[in-house]
Amino acid sequence: MKIMLRTALAAMALSMVAPALANPMVGGAAMYPTKTIVDNAVNSKDHTTLVAAVKAADLVATLSSPGPFTVFAPTNAAFGKLPAGTVETLVKPENKGTLTTVLTYHVVAGAMTSQSIAAAIKAGGGKAVLKTVQGEPLTASMMGNKLMLT
Repeated sequence: MKIMLRTALAAMALSMVAPALANPMVGGAAMYPTKTIVDNAVNSKDHTTLVAAVKAADLVATLSSPGPFTVFAPTNAAFGKLPAGTVETLVKPENKGTLTTVLTYHVVAGAMTSQSIAAAIKAGGGKAVLKTVQGEPLTASMMGNKLMLT
């Protein structure tokens, strides 16, 4: 009886831990650490505009390389807040350079998590400056419990 109880308790404990260990869901799709950024984004219904922009900028190969990279991926809703016609203009072949610049402002070298960025903010006295692949700074700070990037 003790063995059955221990087994049942162990199984129950594992079932409670399993969701925490599962791959995060983004846009209704699981994000897998074994897949590239692009492979994961393609499966997210919230990032279809980003995927189209990455393809238009010919950044698929770059973002599929070993990296590691962290992409602060704008959602379709974020793109939707841009002035009317902005996305349509940026993805035109003649605007590839501008689109590439805009997208690489959203990429930093290295594997970063919200926890590691929050720790850097704390260590930096309230802000952390991240260097984007574009070469420009991206400032991270906290606004209450929210991580802000500017």
